[in-house]
Amino acid sequence: MTNFEELGVNEPLRRAIEEMGFEQPMPVQEKVIPGLLYGDHDLVALAQTGTGKTAAFGLPLIQRIILHEHKPQALVLAPTRELCLQIAGDLADFSKYIDGLEVIPVYGGSSIESQIRALRKGVQIIVATPGRLIDLINRGVVHLSDVHTVVLDEADEMLNMGFVDSINDILSHVPQQRRMLLFSATMPAEVAKIARRFMTAPEEIVIGNRNEGAKNVKHIYYMVNARDKYLALKRIADNSPNIYAIIFCRTRRDTQEVADKLIADGYNAEALHGDLSQQQRDIVMRKFRDHVVSMLVATDVAARGLDVDNLTHVINYGLPDDAAVYTHRSGRTGRAGKTGVSIAIIHSREKGKLKDIERIIGKKFERKEVPTPAHIIEKQLYNLADRIERVEVNDEEIDKYMPGISKKLSWLSTEDLIKRVLSLEFNRLLNYYKDAPSIDFIDEKPSKSERKGAKDRGPRSDKDKDRRTADRGMARVYVNAGKADGFFAGNLIEILNKSIQGHRVDVGRIDLLPGYTLFDVRKGDARRVTEAITGNDFFGKRLYSEIADKDKDYAKASKRKGGSKKH
Repeated sequence: MTNFEELGVNEPLRRAIEEMGFEQPMPVQEKVIPGLLYGDHDLVALAQTGTGKTAAFGLPLIQRIILHEHKPQALVLAPTRELCLQIAGDLADFSKYIDGLEVIPVYGGSSIESQIRALRKGVQIIVATPGRLIDLINRGVVHLSDVHTVVLDEADEMLNMGFVDSINDILSHVPQQRRMLLFSATMPAEVAKIARRFMTAPEEIVIGNRNEGAKNVKHIYYMVNARDKYLALKRIADNSPNIYAIIFCRTRRDTQEVADKLIADGYNAEALHGDLSQQQRDIVMRKFRDHVVSMLVATDVAARGLDVDNLTHVINYGLPDDAAVYTHRSGRTGRAGKTGVSIAIIHSREKGKLKDIERIIGKKFERKEVPTPAHIIEKQLYNLADRIERVEVNDEEIDKYMPGISKKLSWLSTEDLIKRVLSLEFNRLLNYYKDAPSIDFIDEKPSKSERKGAKDRGPRSDKDKDRRTADRGMARVYVNAGKADGFFAGNLIEILNKSIQGHRVDVGRIDLLPGYTLFDVRKGDARRVTEAITGNDFFGKRLYSEIADKDKDYAKASKRKGGSKKH
């Protein structure tokens, strides 16, 4: 097996990385380091985050620096301040035993004056975000005329964030004979375009396949009704007692709402999105890195550049439209040879999107049932038993309290004592999950013969009942909008959440028809629901709602009145 010495890495660098735990080169390092040390061509490397790419470009970059020249010789561009700081920190660690090497991170959101002072002392490697670097160039503080190597890290993210013009501006200040390295997790058309525009006959190195998911990540999905997504998220969290996860949402609003619910329900969670100030972002990320927070609820934009090791899960609360974004998300777990889990919580209308992602990343998602209350409780109890077994006991300090405590608890048998210790931790969980229902979405469709037989035999079960008949204890409600109007379950839930005053309404079975919708609510909530829905505007259609009459033919009524009903 190749080692770092055989790749050409010098002794001071090897000593530093060995202390950091680097034993054998990772695949991206084996492929990239020799070319950067001894070649002179441009390079495009496609590799997932967490595969060791910072060392792949960082070690040869450091080794090729002329130490007695105190001017910028290498430039690394990163999309976010978090990634900028992480790269600069890694390069500083690699060069621990190299005297005279200066690495400076420059980024927005921090004092430009202190960065100017550091730059004026002399620096050989600059790690920068594009916006702040352009500011420093325009002020005449940074001169790039001696830069021989430019690295674009996470190039696809930089393009997503609109940095093409900034990159073009920066490269106009770098010599034409520069060498350029582009690192990216995926290779969308925009990245290929930037490679053609700024690079000369680049060599392409692919670790794995283009746009594929990380190899150590298991892809799982749970299918539930849209209204049960948060319940499913809680069950997944409860079923993973040592969870350390990023939960991705599509919008800032969803991100904050999910985080607020988790916090209210007693979980160590925080939100990370664009409405937070830089100081708030820094506090949240520090708490997450320090494991004070175990679940970070984030938008894709806010999480860019966030580099955290040992994630157990990435949870997609909302699937992204772009498979490359899913690849980025899932690549944050299962890093450095460890295994990870990427979970998608979807409803039935997202199944097509899931299939598209499977096709592009070349991986199959495994469908699983949402963890049952019994399974969750068993998992949590065994986890507590493990913690009790492994806890460190300070005998010297605790022995002085033992006689009194032993006397007080002497009337309890060993079994009683264990039950009480477990109950201290689990009474809340046991009460919460008592009689909790299954929340999996059943999407299997019967065959034609089964459907014909069902018609001949009449209703066989609650699920085969007439659409106009409510489940036990529920009332059936009619709304004059259906699938033909673009009205789906999510729209119904959104209107109810917006319009209902007072306590929350639980929605049961929903039947979406072309011209109208029927759904169940508790009998006591039915009148409140119809009054709240009626009068709402749905893309120019005035909504009307009533408690459904099982003898009324709503299909004919919808056709006769164009799907709208006034009163």
